[in-house]
Amino acid sequence: MTKVIAITGKGGTGKTAVAALLIRYLSKSGKFLLAVDADADTNLPETLGCEDVKTIGDAKEALQEEITKPRPDNPDMNKESVLKSKVYEIIEEMPGYDLLVMGRPEGTGCYCYVNNLLRGIMDKLIVNYDVVVIDAEAGLEHFSRKIIRDIDDLIVVTDASRRGFRTAERIHELVDELDSNVGKIHVIANKVTDINREKLATLAGDLNLNLIGMVPLDPEIEEMDIGGIPLLELPDDSVAVVEIEQIAKKLGF
Repeated sequence: MTKVIAITGKGGTGKTAVAALLIRYLSKSGKFLLAVDADADTNLPETLGCEDVKTIGDAKEALQEEITKPRPDNPDMNKESVLKSKVYEIIEEMPGYDLLVMGRPEGTGCYCYVNNLLRGIMDKLIVNYDVVVIDAEAGLEHFSRKIIRDIDDLIVVTDASRRGFRTAERIHELVDELDSNVGKIHVIANKVTDINREKLATLAGDLNLNLIGMVPLDPEIEEMDIGGIPLLELPDDSVAVVEIEQIAKKLGF
């Protein structure tokens, strides 16, 4: 059975860094892993050290053009097969994992038909992997459209602030309102210090949030981010790497 993990959180919380470090750990575990960048901002490839990637957004636009174009020469063109072939062309094979980038939101016009095709293709694609890790948008757009239907573990990344935890609480409520097929919802506090660690644990308890881990503030991550160095190159003794390893074990890995 494929285990699907989605990671969300508002901008600036370190959501993509957490996703990248989880991918780093799982890519070394022997699992057949698919990493999906479902954030329109598309930061995951650069964080992983994979640049100039093609996106599903590009494939959907190309197919949308085909759909609206008169085709007297081939009126029975199998549009699902066309989109499926484009999706498989877009997948980047990286050491220890595959990478799939959703890309920017759709342009003008209705993409409902293309999205319906994509749902079926994603359903068939995901079952080929042991684990799927999704770097998702804070607004959960891909969940509301149900392009990715079933999530086993939804992780909300928050910064070390009361407002951040309130945002995590609202995302929890939004998931319930969307009636999404999400198994468990967890919270990770990021950039935590010894000074605020205990207060954050208390706050999570007060809000009834399942705090699965607290990633310490790691100066190495900030330095690598500024230098454009992939986070996969962090040393094994990095405090953030060590905490993500413990979180992965709590998730069953």
